[in-house]
Parts: sequence; C-alpha cells; structure tokens
Amino acid sequence: MTIKTRVLAAAATLTLAGGLSTATTLPASASTTQCGSACVQIFSKMFGPGFVESVFQGIPAAGQPTIVHRASDSDPTGDFINPLGHPVHVSDFYAQGMVSAAVNAHYGPEPAVQVEYAPFGQATGLCAAVATTAYQNEGLSLQPCSTPGTTVFIIDFADAPAAKPYFPIVNASTTDFTHPFTMTIHGDPADKPFPQITLQHMHGNPADVPDNQLWGTAPGPAN
Repeated sequence: MTIKTRVLAAAATLTLAGGLSTATTLPASASTTQCGSACVQIFSKMFGPGFVESVFQGIPAAGQPTIVHRASDSDPTGDFINPLGHPVHVSDFYAQGMVSAAVNAHYGPEPAVQVEYAPFGQATGLCAAVATTAYQNEGLSLQPCSTPGTTVFIIDFADAPAAKPYFPIVNASTTDFTHPFTMTIHGDPADKPFPQITLQHMHGNPADVPDNQLWGTAPGPAN
C-alpha cells in the first residue's frame, strides 16, 4: 500500500463517530447501558462481536490481564472508551512523546488509538497495553494511559484484507516493522475461559494475515 493510500485510509477512519467503528454491527448487549455509545468494543474476527476485549475479573488495577470474554449489557468488564474520542495519526502521538521516532517514521500517517477501561462509563486512567516494550507472546494488561509506546495501538490498514472490515492492531512499542507485534488471540472463549490477548509477530502480511490476528470494532449501543 502506498503512503498516499495509507493517508486516505487514515483520513477516512478519522471521520468515524465513536473513534474505531467499522461496518460491523454489535449486538445490543455489547456494553453496559451506562457506558453506551461512548464505549468502543473490540472483537476478534475468529469469534465475532459476541466476545469482546474485557478486563479479567473487572479489577481496575495496573497489571490486570485483558482477555476475550462474552459481551454483556450488565457486565462492565468489556467497557472501554477512546479517551481522545477518535483515532489520531501516529504522528500526533509522536508529537506528544507517546511513540518512538522509528514507529513514527514507519506508521506516521496511520490512525492510532488508546483504549481506556471505563466500567459503567467511568474512566480509570488505565489503558489496554503491555507492561514493557513488545515481545513475542507478551500478554496484554491494564497500564497507566500516560505510559508511552506500550499503551498506543496502530490500526494497521496496510496489512488488512481487501474490502473486509477487519484489520491487525499493532502495539506501538513494536521494534519489528517487517512482522510487527500485533494483537493475537488463541483459544475459543466459548470453550476456554478467559483467554488472554497476547502480542505475536504478524504472520502472512500483507495479504494473508490469519483470522486470530484480525480484529473489528464498533461503538456500544446508544444510551
């Protein structure tokens, strides 16, 4: 994908209400009514919007794992918000000191976000992240949103399948730009309780990224 195409894709994403929305529609039970449309729900292509990124046990504490768990309108563990309200370019995070020069050089025009845990719509200051610079099989967990690099995620349209509403989500602390560290899920959450989301080297990019490294997003239901 050319830089021009990346810029156009990023610009289109920045216009979407709720920050990360795709064409996919979530069930009405995707987030609590208190969080409502402020919430953004993140789900794996493999398991669909009935299972969303959630905080294990719902505990708002640094180091608490983020998992894939069944969506619910009464369980706040899946309530996440985009604290900026919409994606911004990676270059904007770079200007704020939140990503490295190397990440900016590679992904500058791409859209990027933070997602903050907000049970029942109440912000916690804790974002889905990794605890240290990305490495193979590192598990996602809550970390202070002010932490550079590890709390920023890149919406990697350049490696997304053509004409499909799914895309890899790359952690902005990645140091590998050939096979960057991207959100990955192993284990069916319907059968394996609380599978933690991990970072793994992206496979098959740009044309054949596997389903367990592709994600979709949508806002929660209207209040």
